[in-house]
Amino acid sequence: MTLSQIGVLFEDENLIVLDKPSGLLTLPDRWDHNVANLQTLLREKYGEIFVVHRLDRDTSGVIVFAKDAESHRKLSIAFEERSVSKRYLALVTGVPRADSGTIDLAIDENPGKPGTMRISKKGKECLTEYTVAEKFRDYALVEVTLHTGRTHQIRVHFQGIGHPLAVDPVYGGQESLLLSKIKRGYRFPEWENERPLLSRVPLHSWKLEFPHPATGETIRCEAPLPKDMKAVLFQLRKLVK
Repeated sequence: MTLSQIGVLFEDENLIVLDKPSGLLTLPDRWDHNVANLQTLLREKYGEIFVVHRLDRDTSGVIVFAKDAESHRKLSIAFEERSVSKRYLALVTGVPRADSGTIDLAIDENPGKPGTMRISKKGKECLTEYTVAEKFRDYALVEVTLHTGRTHQIRVHFQGIGHPLAVDPVYGGQESLLLSKIKRGYRFPEWENERPLLSRVPLHSWKLEFPHPATGETIRCEAPLPKDMKAVLFQLRKLVK
């Protein structure tokens, strides 16, 4: 993948905001530096670049990088002081009873599974707000607002309330989402291999608002829902008509 294939949502002399595709790392892989990642792609074009925040490999959507140290410092402070608005879209298993709610569950690292997190009273404070945007038979599309930025926060929090993301084998979801599993009575020919509608965590960084590091002006960026999540929603909507 090249940088020209990635959507630019905002850019000036201080920062650049991108629409990160799913499957692309934010930072270089610690073991294999040849794996494509946003930081390396940006450095090839701009030289020095600063990571302000991260998105998981599977997560798509809005992400911001700073072009200079002072902008990086101010943006980092904005994220730490929670003067940044972060909104996501996620497809979860089942339909939450409440149309909106707050998940206030502390999270820490899971010593039994390195690289993963868990709900723990001894963990760090975590706060997630959600609103159910659409209801389906066995799934729901939720709008999520993060008030903290812990690793895997959305995935762990929705697992914690019994509604893991629809595809997320690490935190209680399925390995993939197949049409034959969501459409009752649908049978895929046995002699063919059914291609999944979705084979990654259905999480999208939808909207990001933050103060510009030089002017203080509020920058608002929105990334459209990617094709794979649109395809799943198209099929789910057909089933509720």
